Amino acid sequence: MLKKISFALAKFSILQLNKLARHVNCQSNLKYLRKLRGWTQEEFAQKLRIKRSLLGAYEEERAEPRIDVLEVVCDIFKLTLDEILRKDLSDNKGNYIAKRRALKLAGGRPDIPFVPFKAAAGYLAGYADPEFIDELNTFTLPMLSGGNYRAFEIVGDSMMPTPSGSVIVGEKIESVDELKNNLTYIVVSRNEGIVYKRILKGNRTKNKLTLISDNPAYKPYVINAEDIMEVWEAQYIIAKATQQQRWDVDHLANVVSSLHQQVSILKKRMN
Repeated sequence: MLKKISFALAKFSILQLNKLARHVNCQSNLKYLRKLRGWTQEEFAQKLRIKRSLLGAYEEERAEPRIDVLEVVCDIFKLTLDEILRKDLSDNKGNYIAKRRALKLAGGRPDIPFVPFKAAAGYLAGYADPEFIDELNTFTLPMLSGGNYRAFEIVGDSMMPTPSGSVIVGEKIESVDELKNNLTYIVVSRNEGIVYKRILKGNRTKNKLTLISDNPAYKPYVINAEDIMEVWEAQYIIAKATQQQRWDVDHLANVVSSLHQQVSILKKRMN
């Protein structure tokens, strides 16, 4: 009789411990995954179609998540229920990120991480972090194969007629020496952030670059090459058809003339 009682208690304890382990991993995983994407509780709750207060209760271990909620989490992060319930994802970052990367590469075409304008500040801090990059939304273009590409949303009219809100798809430039005059680039620098400009290199001052806007209303300015963190050569521009800006011929001719004058002046100063 005592053996049966001991066995029952042992079985009960194991079940309780398994439930507790599942509970702790599940709650901590939810919080870890949310922070991995940089979402607030309100943003994550909206994606899960639950109240923010309920998500808070899950993360603070005051309530156990429903299976239907966990299934939505699994769909978002490409995980299984077993992984989110029984594994500590925060201690298994390498495997999780490797899995995400493998899924992206399985498509055949290169996945292009997309940096929306609202994520620009976060990108400056996380541009060199594979974990941050792997959590960006991605897309593919059928005309691209191989190479290292990234897409950035630009806001403002400094590069008109390219409209505000356009997405610039750029290919990574590994060295400033590879830059070519008068081509357009996404430049990521410590002082200027993320900008889309034409570049002019000086013959005498190789450690400085002049950034030129297509809109002549914006004056060129100089940045130090050592301040540059990344450069992406523009390959494609994606914009909504309703956003396309149309300038009349006279206006366009004035823009071209103004650009030629600016370039000529800058060349004289640098040479």
